[in-house]
Amino acid sequence: MQKILLDDRIKPFRLVKYFTIVSLAAILIGAIVLSVLNVHWAKAMHMKKSEDYALVLIENLNHQIFLQFVIPVVLKYGKIELSNSDQFDRMDTIVRSTLHSFKADMVNIYDINNTISYSFDKDMVGRKNLGGTGFEYALEGSPTSKLVQRGDFWMLPLGFPKESWLITYAPLRVERQFLKITGPVLGVVEIVQDISEDYQSILHYQTRVLITCTAVMSVLLIIMVVVVKRGETIIHQRNLEQLQLKEKLAQAERLSSLGGMVAGISHEIRNPLGIIKSSAELLKKKAAIQDPSNNFPDIIVEESNRLNNIITDFLNYAKPRAPHFIFCRIEDIIEKNVAFLTPQLEQMGYIIHRNYAENLPSLSLDSDMTYQAFLNILMNAMEAMPSGGEITVSVTADEKSLHVHIVDQGDGISDDIINKIWDPFFTCKEKGTGLGLGIVKNIIESQHGIISITNRSDQSGVMVHIELPIQDKESNGNHSDC
Repeated sequence: MQKILLDDRIKPFRLVKYFTIVSLAAILIGAIVLSVLNVHWAKAMHMKKSEDYALVLIENLNHQIFLQFVIPVVLKYGKIELSNSDQFDRMDTIVRSTLHSFKADMVNIYDINNTISYSFDKDMVGRKNLGGTGFEYALEGSPTSKLVQRGDFWMLPLGFPKESWLITYAPLRVERQFLKITGPVLGVVEIVQDISEDYQSILHYQTRVLITCTAVMSVLLIIMVVVVKRGETIIHQRNLEQLQLKEKLAQAERLSSLGGMVAGISHEIRNPLGIIKSSAELLKKKAAIQDPSNNFPDIIVEESNRLNNIITDFLNYAKPRAPHFIFCRIEDIIEKNVAFLTPQLEQMGYIIHRNYAENLPSLSLDSDMTYQAFLNILMNAMEAMPSGGEITVSVTADEKSLHVHIVDQGDGISDDIINKIWDPFFTCKEKGTGLGLGIVKNIIESQHGIISITNRSDQSGVMVHIELPIQDKESNGNHSDC
């Protein structure tokens, strides 16, 4: 039930966490998509710019070829034959000088029959039908460009080609110097530009953008997770504290009701109980004269004492008295407990080992209540070892607290009931009210201490740990010494 309540209170915070995670994921995806689009736009702009650059080169080359090659060659030779070495060398000189210092890795000139008449690579001269659709469009007067990329089989689909070329086709025309129109198409010029470095720069930019977005989102995600975890922990602790406070308030209300009831009936019980005990003691004296073997009066007295102890336990648990603080030494109180239990220890074969650290400070305690608490703990340890055994009491101290560890060699407490040992009226004994540990806890906590009971992990038995605060004697002048 407690877990359900905590989960219900944490759910709104978890909704905020999930919304934040989804938002970060959406922002990351959006950033990735935007970077991809930016790269696509950058590629498109670069391709358009490279295409315009190639067309300007072709227009300039067309002008130089017509003026410096076509007209002089026709006048000198009567016709153009690039198979003639003189004409080819003249064409090569004009083309290379025109494109010198410009970015053109390959130039091919096709005739109208789709045969390469001139090329930077002489081995390409004479090859046919290599122009493709680009040649056909250019022959009709429409310049075109195409992008050719090469790379590994996994690089191209991801947009990371190893090499990229832009191939531009444009018509080679006859120039008419005195008319503002172009002449007929003489052939097709193909210019190849290696744009691998430019594309690699764009791709590197894309990679840096993606890495930056991923790193920023990862840092934000880590910060968010840490903040959410911290927030969940704080909310969980606060909710747990609220539930514990409610449980304590509910328990206080129950104890208040129980205290009122016990206080009301204890007077009514103790008065007749005192009369019964007194009558039994008087009857015992008379019976001892007439029938010494009659033990019924002893039984009545014994059961009356046991009933009186039960009523006392009820009163101590339901309405504990306020502690009267005096400065005492905890080892002195333990030694009083051991002295009181010595007859039982010797009779039943128990041994109590005491380990006290040096220079233990005095504590502000109610010595009588603390004596009762330690007595109950030691008697529980003895009852856990009905055949005898060893009990170890260790006392140490640090700067703020004094620590008492009481360890027995019994069978321990089963896991299914160890969380119930502090519940009132819960007991595993055949005889008992189940209020002993509750009274011990009330005594320790009324003195601002902490008590815990755990099973020993390395051996059998139970360890009781009591932590009591150390107070400055000078700052508590209203305390007396025991």
